[in-house]
Amino acid sequence: MAVARPTGSASGALCWQLLLTLAILTFACDACKTVTLHVPSKLDAVKYIGRVNLKECFKSANLIHSSDPDFQILEDGSVYTTNAILLSSAKRSFTVLLSNTETQEEKKILVLLEQQTEVLRKRRSQEKVLIRAKRRWAPIPCSVSENSLGPFPLFLQQIQSDTAQNYTIYYSISGPGVDKEPLNLFYVERDTGNLFCTRPVDREKYPSFELVAFATTKDGYTPESPLPLLIRIEDENDNFPIFTETTYIFNVSENSRVGTTVGQVCATDEDEPDTLHTRLMYSIIEQLPASRTLFFMQPATGVITTTSSQLDREVTDKYQLKIKVQDMDGQYFGLQTTATCIINIGDVNDNLPTFNRLSYEISVEENTIDVEILRVAVTDKDLINTANWRANYTILKGNENGNFKIVTDPKTNEGVLYVVKPLNYEEKQEMTLQISVVNEAPNFASSRSTGSMATVTVNVQNQDEGPECRPAVQIVHIKENAPVSTKVIGYKAHDPETNSSSGISYEKLSDPEGWVSVDENSGSITILRSLDREAKTIRNGIYNITILASDKGKRTCTGTLGIILKDVNDNGPSIPQKTVIICKTVMSSAEIVAVDPDEPIHGPPFDFSLEGVSDSGVLRMWRLTKINDTAARLSYLNDPQFGEYIVPVRVADRLGQSLVTQLKVILCDCVTQSDCNIRSPLIGGRPILGKWAILAMLLGIALLFCVLFTLVCGATGAAKKPKVFPDDLAQQNLIVSNTEAPGDDKVYSTNGFTTYTMGGSTQGICSTLGSGVKNGGQETIEMVKGGQTVESCQEAGHHHTLGSCKGGGQHTLDSCRGGQVEADNCRYAYSDWYTYTQPRLGEKVQLCNQDNSHTHAQDYVRTYNYEGKGSAAGSVGCCSERQEEDGLEFLDHLEPKFRTLAEACMKR
Repeated sequence: MAVARPTGSASGALCWQLLLTLAILTFACDACKTVTLHVPSKLDAVKYIGRVNLKECFKSANLIHSSDPDFQILEDGSVYTTNAILLSSAKRSFTVLLSNTETQEEKKILVLLEQQTEVLRKRRSQEKVLIRAKRRWAPIPCSVSENSLGPFPLFLQQIQSDTAQNYTIYYSISGPGVDKEPLNLFYVERDTGNLFCTRPVDREKYPSFELVAFATTKDGYTPESPLPLLIRIEDENDNFPIFTETTYIFNVSENSRVGTTVGQVCATDEDEPDTLHTRLMYSIIEQLPASRTLFFMQPATGVITTTSSQLDREVTDKYQLKIKVQDMDGQYFGLQTTATCIINIGDVNDNLPTFNRLSYEISVEENTIDVEILRVAVTDKDLINTANWRANYTILKGNENGNFKIVTDPKTNEGVLYVVKPLNYEEKQEMTLQISVVNEAPNFASSRSTGSMATVTVNVQNQDEGPECRPAVQIVHIKENAPVSTKVIGYKAHDPETNSSSGISYEKLSDPEGWVSVDENSGSITILRSLDREAKTIRNGIYNITILASDKGKRTCTGTLGIILKDVNDNGPSIPQKTVIICKTVMSSAEIVAVDPDEPIHGPPFDFSLEGVSDSGVLRMWRLTKINDTAARLSYLNDPQFGEYIVPVRVADRLGQSLVTQLKVILCDCVTQSDCNIRSPLIGGRPILGKWAILAMLLGIALLFCVLFTLVCGATGAAKKPKVFPDDLAQQNLIVSNTEAPGDDKVYSTNGFTTYTMGGSTQGICSTLGSGVKNGGQETIEMVKGGQTVESCQEAGHHHTLGSCKGGGQHTLDSCRGGQVEADNCRYAYSDWYTYTQPRLGEKVQLCNQDNSHTHAQDYVRTYNYEGKGSAAGSVGCCSERQEEDGLEFLDHLEPKFRTLAEACMKR
């Protein structure tokens, strides 16, 4: 089966369409093809009508010529109309010439082409017979133009099977566009196999359709396998290229080099890729302001670059470009879209700040400080409030003494000049400053530019400023032993106007020791008291007094007069340490050091000696040995007793000035001097207890109390220690006894009941450990409380009292019961072991339930009634009552002797 083109009578739809035949001739290779296009009779200008395949013929051609001026063929084979056409005949043909030369004459070539076209037509009709004989059931590609104008249904192709020669074949199709979305777009005639399209198709939504064709006989037999059909939608240039943004904003610095990239724009086109429909071309339509062209756009990439290095932000800081993108590789009939591109020119520091004035002259009074004296303004064309605009001011010359400073006002960018150190008219009446200004950012042209400069002339104005105390500290020399009323030259102040001291009066402001007086007119000082160089107010031998100087205008200044006291040898050496301690057990001597408050010239070396006559006890008992110029060693002789001794020591300086110091020497029984200071073992021959002796006594007393306390506690515990079970009693094991039913009917003698007396207590204990009800009644056991025994048995509603014990002293069961007991209604059952251990358990129970006052607990008496089964609540006695919810957790922490009991309770 193959695809066949319809003949003139194949379909009535051909009456609504015209046949447009193109003969394509490649001049270089003589290859010729005929292509037939179905178009409406009326065509608009620049209308896409179809596409032909020029790839095989276009390898060597570089020119495309059409014999019909109403049609144009592009490089990709797209056929367009150049003018609006109204076709009147049923068929119109034209020839396309593909040539690799531009000098041939088109008229001759067209004639040749027409002749060859006619030959080809005849040859084509002869080949159709051969083609029909070779038809096979095979897929043949088919295409439909996007947004086709019809008429619809539009014939596409015919599918045929070779088996139609022998059978009646019915044709059908399925797939997208038939029985899947979009539904009913294609259909096939059952009998003829003609394939039709029912409506226009949007390629951007459905680029192609893959259908399956079937051939069947009347009885359902399928002589052919399913045939895949590919219907490709031929793209039409129906989508405008769209910029990714409506407005692009780029930035580029001023003075940029030619070819600097500003930015890139981008557009998209939804038509078929890799065709002229999506081959975009970018261009700049308009530039505002309309100066010379400063920007260029790469047509293929949309990259914007600069074409001039003369971008000046100070002239124009923003440019607006109207840009265009057009498909069809920018041909005039391509679809186009425009957008806006704004280019901001960035600032660089290409303009230096300049002073508005080159010279300034101001006047400033002397002694003025921390005041603004001048503002200088500059002009900078760079962007305001940036580092390219902000100014830095510097004083280059004239400020060697640091009298001025200049700073930048951040709001106005002005330079503000201040006086930071007082000016002196008497020293300099005029000062000239040289000021420069630069930007914070380095200059675009040169980073070493010094900038603009200006000159400031400062005239210093004179001021009546009163006396000057210069120098502030003046020195005079006086001997410390100078006699009272001695007059010495004092402090001198000067009038800066006259440079003299006339007309200045003086006054003493401070004199710590009150040693001198100040003359009001001359400033000289007079000694009022003896001067002492060793006084506490003297620092480094200088005594300072403060002087106030004032003129007639009451303007003042303050100065300091330093009196340097010349030292005289008026002090003998002394020993600062008046008390010396010698620990006799570890040392036999002590070191003593002497000092002299006079100058070193009047000081050491010192001479040490003992003061006393030759027959005195001091010389026989003590000895001095010189160690160095300022120290000596004092040692004792003849093993003196412990105690205090007064030893006079004379110390003389190098000039013979001496002083006797009475040393108190303590001979002490100690190891260190600190021990002697605390303990003082022998003062005047009397022994005194030290800290260690007192501590030993306290420890002994404490130990004695501990021993007594231990003895008392031991005796008390022994008196209260209860009797214990015999060693062989049940091998120290608790025996589990779960007798819950009535015992055997046996009668026991009352001798089984035992009375046990605790110590010297007068209360007896009579206890029945078990009783049985013969006819299945309840078994009741009541334990001892308050020295009374209550035993009861219930039988058939009757209550019988077996006996009771009351009163003081010791009672036996016979005294309570009067001899033998006959129990007809109540019988007792218990083992010999139970009988043996009953009194001992009673003793333990009584001891466990007694408090410190030997009285039983309030809940000691408990009645346990036999109810036929065990109680989930466990024991309710005072010894076992628990506050926890389960009440058995304490069993986990019992001693080993009670583990057997704990295990039995856990099993129940």
